[in-house]
Amino acid sequence: MDVEQVTGELYALRPSEFTAARDAYVAEARRAKDKAAARAIAALRRPPLAVWAANLPARERPEEAARFLALGEALREAHRTLDGERLREAGRQRHRLVAALVRTAAALAEEAGHPVSDPVLGEVEQILHAVLARPEVAGPWAKGRLTTLPETAVGFPAVPPETLAARTPTVPPGPRAGARRKGPAPTRDEQGKGEKAAKAETVKEAKAERARAAAGEARTVLARRERERDAARETETAARTAAEEAAERLRRAEREREEAAEAAAVAERTARETGAALRTAEQALDGARDAVARAEKAVRRHGRAER
Repeated sequence: MDVEQVTGELYALRPSEFTAARDAYVAEARRAKDKAAARAIAALRRPPLAVWAANLPARERPEEAARFLALGEALREAHRTLDGERLREAGRQRHRLVAALVRTAAALAEEAGHPVSDPVLGEVEQILHAVLARPEVAGPWAKGRLTTLPETAVGFPAVPPETLAARTPTVPPGPRAGARRKGPAPTRDEQGKGEKAAKAETVKEAKAERARAAAGEARTVLARRERERDAARETETAARTAAEEAAERLRRAEREREEAAEAAAVAERTARETGAALRTAEQALDGARDAVARAEKAVRRHGRAER
């Protein structure tokens, strides 16, 4: 059995279809005595709904996914090299492309017959941020085979401002790139101010990036808390329903016990009355037997007298 092909087919299914299809393939592999394939397929885990939805663009929109993965590489490289200009540009693209892919995921999920809620889309957004930030998440996602929600907070590692300042190119402020400077060359004082302004801008961008990552983490926590609240609400509703059903069964049992006790009392009275009637009947029978015996005795006596 081709495990790679089976894996691709399984992760193309809706979450509700995954387990039954996986178990069917495992059974088929065991019938074919392919133990290695059976073990490998049995180890596949059904992705949560948000992960399934996040995988959809990678599977169904490969060109968009390729651009997204390229952006992730650019962002990671900008963080490694502390290139302030590339960091700012990639950051602007990041939020635009994440928002676009979230919309794409929502549309594809609806087309697949499994629309997802806003809290789930919030998780999809955080998964996509993790794809950009972490190669170990980007790899499985690129194949449409991400299986779990990222365990750790999403975002790029924070870079100390002093490090950023040390690596920021010392470009004095002036006209935009390509324009010719008019007038005298800047003085050392002006150059120093320009360097400070450039460093400040880069530090500001790094802080903004950290703030965006923190906001993303907060949204992830919020979505998780909403899921926990909904699960607790469902559990509480189920417990209340079970308690009401148990109370109703108890009431029915008490009514049945009362009815049974009443029936037992009636039966006991009837038994007593029947017993008394039986005793009366037996006494009457005994009296009748005595009367018959006396009559027979009298008949025999008169018979002898006649002879």
